[in-house]
Amino acid sequence: MVALALGLLALCSQFLSFSQAGAYPASSHSHANVSVLSKPRPLVLWHGLGDSHSSPGMMRFADEVKAIHEGIFVHSIYITEDLDEDRKAGWFGNISAQLELVVDQLNNIEELKDGFDAMGFSQGGQFLRAYVERYNSPPIHNLITFGSQHMGVADMPMCEPGPGYVWCRLARRMARGGVYGAWAQANLIQAQYYRDPDQLPVYLSRNHFMPDINNELPEDYGLSSSSMAPITGRNKTYAKNLQSLNKFIMVLFTEDKTVVPKESSWFGSYAPSDSLRTGDGGEGQVVLAEKTIIPMRMQPVYTTDAIGLRTLDERGDVLLETCEGEHMVMNRVCWEGLVKEWVGGST
Repeated sequence: MVALALGLLALCSQFLSFSQAGAYPASSHSHANVSVLSKPRPLVLWHGLGDSHSSPGMMRFADEVKAIHEGIFVHSIYITEDLDEDRKAGWFGNISAQLELVVDQLNNIEELKDGFDAMGFSQGGQFLRAYVERYNSPPIHNLITFGSQHMGVADMPMCEPGPGYVWCRLARRMARGGVYGAWAQANLIQAQYYRDPDQLPVYLSRNHFMPDINNELPEDYGLSSSSMAPITGRNKTYAKNLQSLNKFIMVLFTEDKTVVPKESSWFGSYAPSDSLRTGDGGEGQVVLAEKTIIPMRMQPVYTTDAIGLRTLDERGDVLLETCEGEHMVMNRVCWEGLVKEWVGGST
């Protein structure tokens, strides 16, 4: 399993966001239903892997939002203003360090000082959630994530031709040193949200991003913390901050083969293989049942209310939506209703 993880970890250009052909809105549309507000709430975007803050697709999407909400201020998050370097930063870097840069960036934009709505595409979605939990100043009002990996990824497709192909191949080679090794966890973005359900003790002790933002503890899975890195308990600020959201909308792509499992977009994950054994297949072989998904409301992160997700859900402020099609191939039907209802409200 480790060898498979290492070979598949460091990612592929299929994670591309709006830079993909066909992934951004078509322009042939009438904007008859334009909302006119004196001061619409600003919107912040965080692009996905393989994309950059001001790619043609991201700029076009921002323009579509501005056509719907007249006068809205839209900011697209960047790690570096250079487009090629910003794309590279989607593969290489430390997520926590990048988040600190983003916090400084958002705090230096006057238009955002009173808060904003936010939309995260693919990995940008869980990064925005991490922003809410750890900082949330200035605060996010409504958070919408598209095809994000809220429970990490357990498997990855191979690199495909595209704008980020070279970086993908390079990251794959580097990942062979170990997905949960110290270097990968500090320098490979996707390693920092790789979650192997069959190696939970290693994941919990060596991954310093995903277990943290999900407030996961060994005892959540019946594991002892004695042999792991020191556990300091749950961070109560994370739950308090997530509960401050007005709405948390998570969008899953019905035919998503890039995010594995696709249900991670709704806080789903694979069950560990040892919980799926169905019997002896003869000659010492063990027959395993088809991989089973643990849905959001059965996850320890939900049942323990570790990040405030259950509280948010029980008050009716978690919305699980779907988009028909593959990962980040967003037609207007997919996003327009969400933008009209949950973006650009009056401040």
